[in-house]
Amino acid sequence: MSNNPNRNWQLMTLTSLFLGYVGYYICRSNLAVATPLLLDEETGLGITKIQIGTVASVGVMLYAFGKIINGYLADFLGGRQMFLTGMLCSILFSVFFGLAGGLTLFIVIWAGNRFVQSMGWVALVKTASRWFPVQWHATVMAILSLSFLFGDAFARVYLGSLIMLGEKYSSLSFMANWRTVFFVAAGTLTAIAVFVYFTLKSSPIDVGLEEPEANPLNVFGAEGNHAQRISIKEVLKPLVASPLFWLICVMNFSLTLVRETFNFWTPTFLNEVAQFDIGSAAVGSMLFPLVGGCSALLAGILSDRLRGRHGRVVLPSLILLVLSLALLSTVDVTGKPYLALTLLSLVAFFLMAPYSFLSGVMAIDLGGKRGCSTVAGLVDSAGYLGAILSGHTVGMIAQYYGWKMAFGGLAGICCTAIIAGVIYWMIQEREMNLAQTLSEINPPETNDVTPG
Repeated sequence: MSNNPNRNWQLMTLTSLFLGYVGYYICRSNLAVATPLLLDEETGLGITKIQIGTVASVGVMLYAFGKIINGYLADFLGGRQMFLTGMLCSILFSVFFGLAGGLTLFIVIWAGNRFVQSMGWVALVKTASRWFPVQWHATVMAILSLSFLFGDAFARVYLGSLIMLGEKYSSLSFMANWRTVFFVAAGTLTAIAVFVYFTLKSSPIDVGLEEPEANPLNVFGAEGNHAQRISIKEVLKPLVASPLFWLICVMNFSLTLVRETFNFWTPTFLNEVAQFDIGSAAVGSMLFPLVGGCSALLAGILSDRLRGRHGRVVLPSLILLVLSLALLSTVDVTGKPYLALTLLSLVAFFLMAPYSFLSGVMAIDLGGKRGCSTVAGLVDSAGYLGAILSGHTVGMIAQYYGWKMAFGGLAGICCTAIIAGVIYWMIQEREMNLAQTLSEINPPETNDVTPG
């Protein structure tokens, strides 16, 4: 352990936030893992892909709505309190889902779970903004993005392995039951929540240390370096005037739709098309977030080396993402599991690099300590409005027209992200060049640059 107390607490904060959000994902990925069991004609409840897709879509709708409310509340109330509250509520909803039966109850309970889950990331962003310096933002947020990517992968392997054990051994057959998946997820998050309660602090000030400075290019200017409570009007006014904010929202609309589609439907796609058995499909689906996590980490390190010029990483990734989706929509992977996994990995690699930036480092840089959770919440809500289509609509297209048509539609939608990415790159380069010029003219302590 370092002799630097601030560095020690930063490492502890990073660990607590990382493990905490892994726990969030265990109680989110459980539905995707359990879906093939729910769809099974013999062991399930006679639910169709369209119906379970409806459960997922309503949940995404509540998640998007929750991001708007909880983003501002995290700025107003503080990150640690929101982070722990969301964990506790998600534990309860997971237990309720495991006890429930019938489509109506599934929709109501899953919607409630997704609403409280929306507290997690915005609270994480708020806490991170107060603990880490600007020059580490992209790398730190890339590491924290691994929590939902590797957390998703871990959840699928962890829960999928339980299903495989239940399928293999008759004495453990209860593990191959969809209810068990939800109960195990809730118990695991409970253990993680206890750890986070004792290790996570809201700010360095709580342990007698100084907070690092915010990004001077945040939309609040010098005021963005303070985390005091302000009204929603004072938070929103500079944000809605920023073109970068709107461009990030547009990109997130498309990319979250793609990500949520693959998060939810990959086990089913691998089971139906690549012809994995149910347990192997759940485990195989972890490759998507695993590859995406490697991509996010590499992108974060590269962006910090480029001094925060995120557009230079985002734009090429978006172009290659569309090409990868086009391949998946044209290549026949029926009965070809390794080819299917390869193409899914290409999509994951080029998707997660830009996606991990949008409500992470871009939110912190744009909102500073004052409004970063609100930015993250609004950006994510725009994304999850698009992701509402990932459940019911994608399920309907897959059922009636096939998976190739579904993936082709996603490729077309992502072309709008490329257009937004080009404009974002041009504006950010201009503003950063202007800031650099002004810093050469004026001493750093007197230079106050606020982007439009």
